[in-house]
Amino acid sequence: MKTDDGSDANPSGHLILTLQERDELRALVQDLVDAPPNRLEDPKWIDAARERSCHLPVRLREAVRLFRADPGLGGVLRISGLPTGTVPATPTEKDSVEHQTTVAAAALVLCVMGLGELAAFRPEKHGALVQNVVPVPGRESSQSNAGSQNLKMHVENAFHTMRPDYVALSCLRNDHDGNAGLQVASVRLALREVPEKHQRILREARFRTCPPPSFNGGGNPVVHPVLDGAADDPNVRVDFSSTSPLDDEGAAAMGALHDALDSVRVSLLLAPGDLAVIDNRLVLHGRTAFSPRYDGNDRWLHRSFVHLDPRRTRALRTGGGYVID
Repeated sequence: MKTDDGSDANPSGHLILTLQERDELRALVQDLVDAPPNRLEDPKWIDAARERSCHLPVRLREAVRLFRADPGLGGVLRISGLPTGTVPATPTEKDSVEHQTTVAAAALVLCVMGLGELAAFRPEKHGALVQNVVPVPGRESSQSNAGSQNLKMHVENAFHTMRPDYVALSCLRNDHDGNAGLQVASVRLALREVPEKHQRILREARFRTCPPPSFNGGGNPVVHPVLDGAADDPNVRVDFSSTSPLDDEGAAAMGALHDALDSVRVSLLLAPGDLAVIDNRLVLHGRTAFSPRYDGNDRWLHRSFVHLDPRRTRALRTGGGYVID
């Protein structure tokens, strides 16, 4: 992956698989693709993926495990060299997801299994574990994964108390012009530029976040702080398209955080076979604008969510499955 000016960027870790590692991974992926029952949401298939993830190339397993322990200042792990298989025409329908096992979907699942357990939300794309991020005709200006205009910086599902710990985005193809950049900004870097008076306000429950369009309006907004956790290393919870301050002090503090995040924001161009794993507790992400043509060759990413501790959501998952109701 490259920054949008063509230079290499390394906001956290970047693992480029060797040819031998790619061959090893491809064999594991193909074995998993062929594993019955060939359905991504089937518990038996997920069990098979979990077992095979223990046999990933050593450097890949190490990178994922170390990232889980400490995501670094940048909070993003990049892996290059994943197999994509034969990529069909980019979907154009609303709420597009993957159900059948494919090379690209299996590679994504295998790589993130070392972080925790896959998760999905029933109101969002019907609870699919592997979702398609593609431009949809008529939704170009939507502040969602279906849009193609600038997507504002956000924590994934910031409104939700059980939002993902990690967001994984793998690239099947980028846009025609190579303009669509995955933007990332780490609060660990940004807070160096936020005055303490604003940080204090950001730690107070003076903000409200509404559900994103992808949830079809589901959920009830709650009042919450933007920063929580350790004073010297807080988590962040904000979506600049749907989080609103409740007073003028909150607005000023949120503005200061926005400016600080903007100053450390990096735009990454994903190539086919690139996977970006984002620590959703520390890093906001967004997207630069691009021009879809709806000709079957538009930008196409797979997206999956991961929770470190599935017990935290057990009461919300019917039958102990992977979908949060």
